[in-house]
Amino acid sequence: MDSLGFKHHDHSSCIAEGVAAVAKTCEESGLQLTPVRKRVLEILLERHRAIGAYEILESLREEGLGSQPPVAYRALDFLVKNGFAHKIERLNAFLACAHPGDSHVPAFLICRSCDAVAEEKTATSGGRLGKAAQATGFTIERTVLEAEGICPNCQGKPE
Repeated sequence: MDSLGFKHHDHSSCIAEGVAAVAKTCEESGLQLTPVRKRVLEILLERHRAIGAYEILESLREEGLGSQPPVAYRALDFLVKNGFAHKIERLNAFLACAHPGDSHVPAFLICRSCDAVAEEKTATSGGRLGKAAQATGFTIERTVLEAEGICPNCQGKPE
């Protein structure tokens, strides 16, 4: 999958492909994709933007899948822990992974005008951060790379 944050695409096939990729990875890894976890993933894929836990919880509540915050947070924790979703720190929101099943370091391009987010693959090992870590004997376990700017859809629009 390519970065979809700023591009138009076949949204229905992207949802189906995303869920299928996660289901396959879960099956191969012995992970349980429960109905609530699957629905939270679908919600993230349907919205195609970073959304907060309470917006997800509201959708779950409307569908009768749970009304308490732990329901959404447990599902999100599973999805993030297994690389199926990412937390966008700047927005305190979550986004479905554009590359489920691929081992990668994501970089997020966040539009400060519309809050659209695009995910791109990066690599820390060959970049400056990886070289700095190697030079100091540091082992990187997790990185969060977020860049803020204006997306192509908002460029030229009055703010």
